[in-house]
Amino acid sequence: MRDLFADDEHALPRRENITAGAVLMRGVALGVEDELLAALAAVAQDAPFRHMTTPGGVMSVAMTNCGAGGWVSDRSGYRYDSTDPETGKPWPDMPQVFRRLAIEAAADGGYDTFVPDACLINRYLPGARLSLHQDRNERDMACPIVSVSLGLPASFQFGGPKRIDPIRKYLLRHGDVAVWGGPSRLCYHGISTLKAGDHPKIGPMRINLTFRRAL
Repeated sequence: MRDLFADDEHALPRRENITAGAVLMRGVALGVEDELLAALAAVAQDAPFRHMTTPGGVMSVAMTNCGAGGWVSDRSGYRYDSTDPETGKPWPDMPQVFRRLAIEAAADGGYDTFVPDACLINRYLPGARLSLHQDRNERDMACPIVSVSLGLPASFQFGGPKRIDPIRKYLLRHGDVAVWGGPSRLCYHGISTLKAGDHPKIGPMRINLTFRRAL
């Protein structure tokens, strides 16, 4: 992988088709990064990051949510809920800069009717990872997933609709956005173990905003 902070803007293509229905667009969130980070801080103040429990154990990635519904997990499984189980309050409203970026990125990726109602926010510290999985708890599978990367670089694993399908890896850097839907909507994907580093705007972590039409 190349360094996130390399000056060579041409090291990677600005747009890369991952597979049918899936595209990686590099740097598209940079124009609103300060707004994104300010909005993120406000969301995290109202609904702090936490390590959720899954049927398989405690996740290494810390999470929170904003929007009409939030992704939650416990020993019984996964689901979307309008209420934060830790505070008993509704999840914070989705910031307008979040919503606008997700809608515009989805349209650029070929999904011009997408309007998210949920944003799952993941915080990775060095050593954290997200194992291969499918996003299949959403009610409307016709809508895509929009994933915005902030902070430290990460290796994005993207496979096929079966866990045994070959995996391809893509470098995600600060400001990159991946969109997948249609024939790629249920492709397995994940994030390899995050390497140590220090991003000038985020610090020693990676933040991922994942937008869905969940309810």
